[in-house]
Amino acid sequence: MTTHSARGTCALCGSSHPLSTFVPASSLAGGTRGRMLADWPELVPDAPICPACRARYRRQHLEALLEAERGELTRLDHAVLDSLESGRMLTQEPGAEADEARTLGERAADRLARLGGSWGFLIGFALVLALWMAVNVTGLVVGIFDPYPFILLNLMLSTLAAIQAPIIMMSQRRQEEKDRLRSENDYKVNLKAELEIRHLHETLEHHLARQWERLEAIQRLQIELLEEAAGGAEG
Repeated sequence: MTTHSARGTCALCGSSHPLSTFVPASSLAGGTRGRMLADWPELVPDAPICPACRARYRRQHLEALLEAERGELTRLDHAVLDSLESGRMLTQEPGAEADEARTLGERAADRLARLGGSWGFLIGFALVLALWMAVNVTGLVVGIFDPYPFILLNLMLSTLAAIQAPIIMMSQRRQEEKDRLRSENDYKVNLKAELEIRHLHETLEHHLARQWERLEAIQRLQIELLEEAAGGAEG
């Protein structure tokens, strides 16, 4: 059986996994290992730990850090912790999901709001107003059907404004919802990155400390060997 196909058992949950996925308990960062030792005080340094157990205790450690800094965790905080534990990616384009879920009325409101806020609409509307007033002042082509002060035109403009305002408000409300989703997504991505960096720093510090301990032990052994060699030469 090759090394890649060999399997082992997790010291915590007892589940079977490929040997390449296990890490010894002593190699885990201090906070994660401390959480494990609180539940498993008899855990030996070389005990094999599976990825699921590492992720679970890492989540507990990060959750405790957040609670200590921010108090009660929010829904977004729990979503970030769930993503870290499961390894899933966070949503990157929340606006696309909102666009796909639009109703027919919402799509029509968005199109009308875009049309009403375009230069093409403003220029075209100005030309229509100018033509309307020119026709009713000169009486050319069709005669005067809306004499000055253009009461019919004022009525149409008031009606258009009364209809256009709610449509723009509906579109703005949808845009505010998309902005809120984007802000929540940015918060989750930033928090996840911060927690990942913190855990990486903690892991590096742990491995550096272990490396210094090994170097110190090697140095002590070298000194002992030199003292033995010097004692043998004197004898």
